[in-house]
Amino acid sequence: MGSLSEWIQQGWYKGSPWLVPLRPLSLLVSLEAKRRLQRFRKQRPLPPVPVLVVGNITVGGTGKTPLVIALVQAAVARGLKVAVVSRGFGGKTDQYPRQVTADSNALEVGDEPVLIARRTGVPVILDPDRRNALDVAIREHSPDLVISDDGLQHYALPRSAEIVVVDGQRGLGNGRCLPEGPLREPATRLKEVDFVVSTGGGWSGAYPMIMRPADITSLATEETLDPRAFLRKHPQVHAVAGIGNPKRFFNLLSMLGLGTTPHVFPDHHAFQPADLAFADGLPVLMTEKDAVKCAPFAEPHWWYLPVTASLPEGLLEQMLDRALGLDEGES
Repeated sequence: MGSLSEWIQQGWYKGSPWLVPLRPLSLLVSLEAKRRLQRFRKQRPLPPVPVLVVGNITVGGTGKTPLVIALVQAAVARGLKVAVVSRGFGGKTDQYPRQVTADSNALEVGDEPVLIARRTGVPVILDPDRRNALDVAIREHSPDLVISDDGLQHYALPRSAEIVVVDGQRGLGNGRCLPEGPLREPATRLKEVDFVVSTGGGWSGAYPMIMRPADITSLATEETLDPRAFLRKHPQVHAVAGIGNPKRFFNLLSMLGLGTTPHVFPDHHAFQPADLAFADGLPVLMTEKDAVKCAPFAEPHWWYLPVTASLPEGLLEQMLDRALGLDEGES
């Protein structure tokens, strides 16, 4: 992570006093966010099909993508046609709208859209104008449900239900809006959404979401090893993470018993072979989100660890019912 970005984020989450002079700007951001939300609520636009938004109120990753994947899989299991819309943060393309497939170049369209397409097989429509992405998804795929990966603050996008994902380990930092703190909107926004989900730790009033490790997979050959077999074969690894909260990944590897040399990269980092050229020959183990960008130049000793979102029983169904406008007992 760049030193300036890392320094700012450390200040947000440690309550550094040097941020206080930025408070007037933060108050302006907070007031503008409230004004935009009030205008959106007053208009109450109805989506042409059910739209479920999965987002956050903080800058940086909180674990939304595994939840989006779990929701898509649960909806498909119910027999619903699903499409996903996304901005494609971190991608380099300027061709919009664009459909992302499992074979799309993650460096062009973003890592998260490619990961969602690979794990779910549903159409993923990329456009910073999410309303336009929604219109394209409806016109070309006639979905029963559209799930927006991020976009909570994109009020041009009408929605049927909202889910906010909070990083339970880092929380809301100093509780201030940008630039003094990490919040895109005031913390009171959490009281207005349909569901709040917490990853990696407890959060009052939130539903817990635990990341369950799956089989560790070779980037080059797709060979899989369950975590115990991998540990026996490779007890020490280079752990690579270019995600919002790398510590969450490193802690998971430690829980599996692996000895790690951690390497932190910025979220959505555009990896190059030289980034992973470690001289000692130890295996490199990365997140699945990073793997979609590294696969084109993968070495035989590079591996990734997929995770799945585990939530309280019945919660995914409740979320889908809310988006679809179904009361419990009518679904």
